[in-house]
Amino acid sequence: MKETIRKFFDYFLLGTLSVLPILVVVQIVVLIERLLRDVFRGVHGYYENYWITALLFAVTILALGFLGYRIRNGKTYILTLLEVYLEKLPILSTVYRVSKKLIGIFSGDGQNAPREVVYVEYPKDGVWVPAYVTNQMGDLYVLYVPTSPNPTSGFTVMVHRSKIVKSAMTFEEASSFVISVGVDFSKVDDAATKLISQQPQ
Repeated sequence: MKETIRKFFDYFLLGTLSVLPILVVVQIVVLIERLLRDVFRGVHGYYENYWITALLFAVTILALGFLGYRIRNGKTYILTLLEVYLEKLPILSTVYRVSKKLIGIFSGDGQNAPREVVYVEYPKDGVWVPAYVTNQMGDLYVLYVPTSPNPTSGFTVMVHRSKIVKSAMTFEEASSFVISVGVDFSKVDDAATKLISQQPQ
């Protein structure tokens, strides 16, 4: 009887773990659907006409697509004009500038945006974690150390170049490593070779 119960719980755990990735994706889809639905209801509640609401959404999608096309072809006169006005506003200019830099780093826009992943000893010596390079001034590196399983929460630290080890991971691979709590580790051999060499003999 005990053996049967143990096997049942083993099967139950295996089934639960196999469904978890699907549930995570479903939750993300539901979150996006709720967000869009709330926006749609907000717009519809203002105009109280489904046709006007649908037209506004269609115009917005087309406008964003057109803006993306203009940006890709280097023709961003309207966006440049808006940036000029935003830079004159005391608080909003800072928020806009920082937000633009962050998005540029993670999306890879701009040749000067660093998109490098390194290993750093954090929170103490001998404990290595991947970190995103967000800025660099000479031998001083500014790093963002993400926390698992949510990479949007973490710590910003400044370290000397001698305190980091270059990583072969991309931003996407590092993010996948953090989100999967280390399960998805595509550069394990590279990390092992580099980090073992850092250990004191």
